[in-house]
Amino acid sequence: MQTHKQLADGSEIPAIGFGTWQLHAWEAKKAVTHALNAGYRLIDTARIYMNESAVGAAIAESEVKREDVFITTKLWNRSQGAKKPHKAFNNSLRRLKLDYIDLYLIHWPVSGKRLDTWQALCEIQETGKAKAIGVSNYTVRHLEELLLSSKIVPAVNQIEFHPFIYEQQKETLDFCKQQGIVVEAYSPLAHGHRMNDPVLQGLAKKHSKSVAQILLRWAIQHNTIPIPKSSTENRIKENFAVFDFELSNDEMDSVNNLSDGTRTCLNPVTME
Repeated sequence: MQTHKQLADGSEIPAIGFGTWQLHAWEAKKAVTHALNAGYRLIDTARIYMNESAVGAAIAESEVKREDVFITTKLWNRSQGAKKPHKAFNNSLRRLKLDYIDLYLIHWPVSGKRLDTWQALCEIQETGKAKAIGVSNYTVRHLEELLLSSKIVPAVNQIEFHPFIYEQQKETLDFCKQQGIVVEAYSPLAHGHRMNDPVLQGLAKKHSKSVAQILLRWAIQHNTIPIPKSSTENRIKENFAVFDFELSNDEMDSVNNLSDGTRTCLNPVTME
């Protein structure tokens, strides 16, 4: 099965990533080490997570070659605008102890600063220190605004994506597909809130998989890149083992139908 996806520039990004939100200091380092050992090659962090140094340390001490790891970090809201992103990016590089970042994202769409911030990211990409640039939590309206002002299309849009907000996110998913923007799915397990759902439980039993694996496989078959997070070694390994089975069209539909508008994170519309 396909374990990588292609970005618009032709480069490859792993088809599943490891998230580090709410993992702090030694816990983040330990979890990233487990993830790399389990086979993850996409590691996702952010300035606001306060764990870039720990993530960088895990990468430096790993036997996995730097060029084989795809590192993502993000620009926080307070550093958005025309000038601040450059300093923020360099500080992230310093904390990670890396020469370059594989993907640099605008973390949230901040009103009045989106276009200047995107231009700054384009300038950062031109230096070669950010191989790809993109956005996070952008709706169709935010993306349309960006595309009208810039010839540079975001490589990625990272959004909350799981079955319970499928209908709410379908417009954004479809728009990104049309524009060649890869969608990364954060909180793909909905923070574990619905693991007892009978539909998911039934599919897990049928495929001899966990409910988490069903949710991740569903996200992958929607052509997104899920970024699950765990601090437990066994679950980290389990979440990566999703390339040896598929959900049928009918099974995908049954999971799609679980959509009821339940978000587990902030709605970007409220960030206006």
